[in-house]
Amino acid sequence: MALLFASTSAFADPRIYFGHQSVGANILQGVKELGAPLSLKDEFLPENGEPLKKLENFAKAVGEGSRYDIALMKFCYVDIDASTDAQALFARYRATIAELQAKNPRTIFVHVTLPLTTVQTGPKALVKRLLGRAPYGTIENVARAEYNSLLRRTYGGREPIFDIARIESTAPDGAVATVTWNGSTVPAMAAAYADDGGHLNAVGRARAAREFIAVLSAAARPGQELALTR
Repeated sequence: MALLFASTSAFADPRIYFGHQSVGANILQGVKELGAPLSLKDEFLPENGEPLKKLENFAKAVGEGSRYDIALMKFCYVDIDASTDAQALFARYRATIAELQAKNPRTIFVHVTLPLTTVQTGPKALVKRLLGRAPYGTIENVARAEYNSLLRRTYGGREPIFDIARIESTAPDGAVATVTWNGSTVPAMAAAYADDGGHLNAVGRARAAREFIAVLSAAARPGQELALTR
């Protein structure tokens, strides 16, 4: 089933804003591959690796006066590393969203969890663990999980969430991919969804795109027309 999402305004004047980087582009490619026309304005938010700058640029892009019906931004997995203070980053995100909501009372803001990566495996990863070092993707996913937990606790059941982390960590058979470090077990990206450890392949794109469309559909206000076509 393909979803046709149409706002009350023309497609030439999209009423959804989506700020993202490469994984966001993967998701939109998945939407296109599903044959689901989706009218939105999407922009690459500078800069990868600088999440605070992304927040600033998202705020500038959305502006004020509710010119968008729905707005959302997605951090990239490279925005989080072993040194990231996940609590501080989420606090800044929450403050930014609160300011934008005050300036854009008719805009629905959809919150997006941080995407994950697969975790390094094989002999090199085993040696790292024996030496007390974390294989690639381990500490990073722990930090992402901390941020995502804060986001879910704050907005879950209150405001819409596009939970890309949940999608990426749930394998096609329903099993949840995880990684354990220092007694903490957190979600990781299921290997079936990426060919390079982080970007969505065809299987991952399709799964993420379906959820992306579903979340936007559920978030739309009654005045925004939604039509389903088979």
